[in-house]
Formats: sequence, C-alpha cells, structure tokens
Amino acid sequence: MFERPGCRWCARWNDEIAPIYPLTDAGRRAALLRHDISAALAPEWELERKVVFTPTFVVLEDGREMGRIEGYAGQDFFWGFLDQILETAGKDDDG
Repeated sequence: MFERPGCRWCARWNDEIAPIYPLTDAGRRAALLRHDISAALAPEWELERKVVFTPTFVVLEDGREMGRIEGYAGQDFFWGFLDQILETAGKDDDG
C-alpha cells in the first residue's frame, strides 16, 4: 500500500478495510506492506509505472508487479479488484 501522511482516502481505507484485511483469504495471500509514496522503492521491486496516487495497492509476485488498484472508492470496489488481481496472479489456491 503506497500512502502519504494526510491522505483522506488512505484514512478511510484504514477505517474500513485495515482491521479485517489480515483476517481475509485475500489478506493471507497478499500480505500488506505499507510504503510512503515519497520514499525510495526497494531495489527488487519491478513496477509497471510510477505510483502517483494514494492510496495505491500494488500486488507483487517475486518482486514483479502483477496488478494495482489506484485509489479507494469503497469496500466493494477494493475487494472486487483485489480478487481479480489475485486470480490473475495465480495466487488463488482454490484453483
């Protein structure tokens, strides 16, 4: 999760999703790592493009970007897109 201090959409995500995220199947498959958008990227991360908006959620597999969600428009939006990314990334253990 790329975030920045004072981001109201990050705060909304923190209120609505953060408490339950690690308890979900998606949260167990894609552990949350928080990263300040102004900080340097880890050298092993291969992103498709620069992160501009906060929050931006980037799913990495072996350091390579598999998908991203830019912004937060509510729970249905977030969970729906995250499920699509995880399915495409092959992270869905159910098949």
